[in-house]
Amino acid sequence: MTVTVITLLKRRPDMSPDAFRAYYETSHRVIGEQVLAGYATRYVRRFLTPMDGIDQPFDCDVVTEIDFPDVATRDACFAALGDPDTLAMIVADEEQLFDRSRIRTFSVEDSASVLPAVGAAAG
Repeated sequence: MTVTVITLLKRRPDMSPDAFRAYYETSHRVIGEQVLAGYATRYVRRFLTPMDGIDQPFDCDVVTEIDFPDVATRDACFAALGDPDTLAMIVADEEQLFDRSRIRTFSVEDSASVLPAVGAAAG
């Protein structure tokens, strides 16, 4: 049973969206891959652009999705992330990128609807 964790992340207020994405993909992503290796089966970054074009103060800029094969592996990963040296490395990089006061992490439970095929007549 796959276990998914999502994290909502907001860039530092002095960073542009483009600078944020560039730094995330060239630096923070690499750290993520390093610390998640051996635990996670998927690490996806979903960069968000407001559909109305307005960047609100409580918006997040990216949603990360991390899949683990099971709860035990997820828990082992988060325990390993708490190692003082690992945690210090992560925090130091996060401070270059995120408004750390607004980081929120969630465990996900899916509930999916079955929809008719696109183009099918509504009944």
